[in-house]
Parts: sequence; C-alpha cells; structure tokens
Amino acid sequence: MRYRMFGRTGLFVSELCFGSMTFGGKTGIWEKIGNTEQQEADRLVGVALDAGINFFDTADSYADGDSERILGKALGARRRDVVLASKVRSRVGPGPNQVGLSRAHIVASVDASLRRLGTDWLDLYQIHGYDAATPLDETMRALDDLVRAGKLRYVGCSNVAAWHIAKANGLAAAHDWSRFESLQAYYTIAARDIERELVPLLADQQMALMVWSPLAGGLLSGKFSRDADGPPGSRRAVFDFPLGNRERAFDCVDAMRPIAAAHGVSVARVALAWLLAQSQVTTIIIGAKNEEQLRDNLDATTLVLAADELAALERVSALPIEYPGWMIARQAIGREPTAT
Repeated sequence: MRYRMFGRTGLFVSELCFGSMTFGGKTGIWEKIGNTEQQEADRLVGVALDAGINFFDTADSYADGDSERILGKALGARRRDVVLASKVRSRVGPGPNQVGLSRAHIVASVDASLRRLGTDWLDLYQIHGYDAATPLDETMRALDDLVRAGKLRYVGCSNVAAWHIAKANGLAAAHDWSRFESLQAYYTIAARDIERELVPLLADQQMALMVWSPLAGGLLSGKFSRDADGPPGSRRAVFDFPLGNRERAFDCVDAMRPIAAAHGVSVARVALAWLLAQSQVTTIIIGAKNEEQLRDNLDATTLVLAADELAALERVSALPIEYPGWMIARQAIGREPTAT
C-alpha cells in the first residue's frame, strides 16, 4: 500500500480508503446499498487493515447511524492507528433541525457520531453537501470551535461547487478559522466533470481529493453492458445511482475490456488504476459487500497502466471542450511559468 500526503495537513493516508456505507443497512435505500452486519464487518475491516489501509470513511446518515456503530466496533483498539472520517448535513431524524449545517445540528451531530464510533475525536469531519438555509460563516465558525475543542482534527467538504469552497476558505482565512482541507467528490473515468472547476481549485488551495463511487455504483465493474442490467442483487440494478451518461460509461468499459484482458485483471481494477494514475487524486474510497470484492479492489494498487493504455483511455473519456476552458487554454500559450 502506498501513502499520499493529505493536502497540506502533514497527514499521510493510504491511497485506498475503506468506506463503510454498506454496513448495517436494514430498511429502505440502505438495505439496497448493503446490509453487512458486525461479524462480516469485523472481517472486512481486518482485511483492509492488514493490507495497509489506514483511512476509514463513514457518515452519520449511513444506515441510520448503524454504519458508524459497526465501524467503531470493528476498529476497536485499532482506532488510534487510523485516520477516521465522518460527515454531517444529511437528515438524521424527522425534526426540522435534524438536517443541514446550522451550529445546532453540527454540534449535536458531532457528539452523536463520537458516541456511535466509540472515540473521543474525529480526524476529519466533512460537510456532506451545501445547505442553502445556513450562512457559510455560521457553518465554518461552528466547525472551527469543534476543532479548537479537540473533537475534530481537520474539516473537509463533499458534494459542493467550486465557489462554495472558495467562499468558505475565504471566510476561514479572514477570521483565522479552520479551513476545508479536502473535498470528497464523485469522479470516475466516465464522469470527469470535476476537472472543469473543482480540480484546478483543489490544486490552488492545496486540498486533498477523496473519490467516492469510483466504479459509478458498479456500472464500471465490467458486469454491466448496454443490453443487460447486471447481475441480480447488484446495487446498480436496484438503485440507479450515481447519475450519469450510460452510453459514455459503456464506451469507457469497452475501451477498458481489452486492457483488462491484457493484464489478466478485472475491468473494475483498470477503472481504479486509471484513477490512481491521476495526479489530483489523493485517495479512492472503496466499499465492498464481501471479501472477494474487497481484495479485487485492493489489488488495483499493484496495476500500473502503460502510457499507451492511459492515452487510449484519455481519448475515450476526455471531456467535451467548453467555454471558458478553451479560451483560457488558448490565452495561456506562451504564458506558462518557467523555472529560473
């Protein structure tokens, strides 16, 4: 397992992060995503730790809190050896204030997550999206207070626009508050939207990038095709998420199949290896319903794609050119910084 610097924090995290969204689902959407119980979770977490993973991610809303409870028990005394992350923003109860990014909800949610995870602190606490009802200064001040109280080490964000991050970090700089050190975002070879605005911002701000759903909810696993819904019981077959252009995804799968065959690996492994080859990626969040899936994902760290293979995948997956991107690129000619 290789380790990468987590933005500008000084932390080093494994290039694969274990996501526990499949833990504990009993009803509704969570049952479709995964219903891994404690005994199996203990085994999967053990496999991940033995493979060198030191980064674990969850959220207070996953499986109505059961994901945090199960993950906390699975880590046990090994919690001190890992970087543990959770999130806040999604609805966790029926009340009008049991959702969002108000100070009241954030403070209550941190304490609840700490109890469920059985820990005194979180290494990374992320807002799980934008909350138009709450001013960003209230959110950032509340997060900073929790960092100063020792309950959080760092804060990050997920599922937000570039301008949200720019404004939030601008407020943090102006008031000497803790700033967002990371973004958790949807990114795959078939969905490269974040490269337009978010990736340049992350580079400018020296922020880490955590990738969620790197296989597009299983669509890039190689088990789906244009004419089939995939294996029975697969998550994508019963829960069509994340959204995306299916034709574009299958064009990418078609391009990955011969590469996978040449290396004797799964298409999923090629999709993960492509992400690991992108310089902006810090870590990829992997989740698994069983040990076979987990080990296949872990083996992606050993697959190195050749330059011609990466070029072929670049051609099939490149984003369409849009304004102002093409104008910025045109005006940059001859203006690139040079070493002195």
